[in-house]
Amino acid sequence: MEPPFTLRRATPEDLSALDWLLSRSYPRLLRADYPPSVLVTALPIIARARPELLQSGRYFVAVDPADGRLLGAGGYSLAAPAPQGMAQGPREAALGHIRHVVTAADRVRQGIGRGVMTCVRTAAAAEGVTQLDCLSTRTAVPFYASLGFRTLGSVTVPLAPGIDFPAVRMQLTL
Repeated sequence: MEPPFTLRRATPEDLSALDWLLSRSYPRLLRADYPPSVLVTALPIIARARPELLQSGRYFVAVDPADGRLLGAGGYSLAAPAPQGMAQGPREAALGHIRHVVTAADRVRQGIGRGVMTCVRTAAAAEGVTQLDCLSTRTAVPFYASLGFRTLGSVTVPLAPGIDFPAVRMQLTL
């Protein structure tokens, strides 16, 4: 029996497939936890792949071996995320920032997100990261908690000038 998915580092060639995955999954997955007034402004920003993440070597994808479809993705950066159009935040020694984690809406709870996060944790630790910081959607809090992240509290993430997104800050010590 063929495994349900394979994991690998993302490449810039994954950009359009990742855009498709984000644009199909985030609206469905976030709908129960965010009002339409938030989603209408946030989704055009958060449901777009970040080319710099795909080029970083710190971003991973889960792929369906049968048809090559992306089933999940996620990664980390050493600099804090910043609003669209602005420079990334400063880098703190040994601190990594979880970035753009997603699982196909029709494939949640099948180990895909956990597999991606295992790649993230392993790569981050190998790079000297000892703590991972996460700005989680409300929807993903139980997922991150199941991985050992602790909740620090609610935050508002500025996505672009005048566009804020309610999130939950979580951290994990590696």
